[in-house]
Amino acid sequence: MGDPRKHRKKYSTPGHPWQKERIDAEKELLKQYGLRRKYEIWKVDSFLRKFLNRAKTIIRERTLQSDIEKKQLLTRLSSLGLLKKDSKVEDVLNLNLKDVLERRLQTLLCRKQIAKNMLQARQFITHEHVAVGTKKITTPSYLVSIEEEPNIRLVHAIKMPENTDVKKEEAKPEVKEEAAKSQVKKEKTGAKPEVKKEEAK
Repeated sequence: MGDPRKHRKKYSTPGHPWQKERIDAEKELLKQYGLRRKYEIWKVDSFLRKFLNRAKTIIRERTLQSDIEKKQLLTRLSSLGLLKKDSKVEDVLNLNLKDVLERRLQTLLCRKQIAKNMLQARQFITHEHVAVGTKKITTPSYLVSIEEEPNIRLVHAIKMPENTDVKKEEAKPEVKEEAAKSQVKKEKTGAKPEVKKEEAK
């Protein structure tokens, strides 16, 4: 059977927990991309940092092995839609968190207008309503490749709830018209207005 595999963290936390600029930037990303926890941002940051470190090593070494690794790195990033096919290894250093967040399945559902907003996109995925090709995906952070992107679809049709709320401003004129019509009818029929009896003191 063998020993069970040791689970390791897929991200590293910030070195300094109380940096106002970083905290404000993280709040903005949480709101913009419909993320629920900050560790989702830290996962993306750790994922991106690996590629940045590899690119720096390749640029620094300039060996036969580094040339092979460079091709592998550029192929990997171009397949994920993070770089163009004719990009250079130096272009890897220009990537940022938003570039990776834009390739998440949750984001692409919203960009393709399959979902109305990021939160609805997340709900569709977690409730098993979304598939990429023939594979059902239940992870909002799934990174979609260029080949997979055209195959994003809903597993079955979902009826979107219609907005049946009526604004108070729009309802007021109708109420006034109905009240006026009922008053005219009473005058025509000669109905006397009801008078409340005064309570005996």
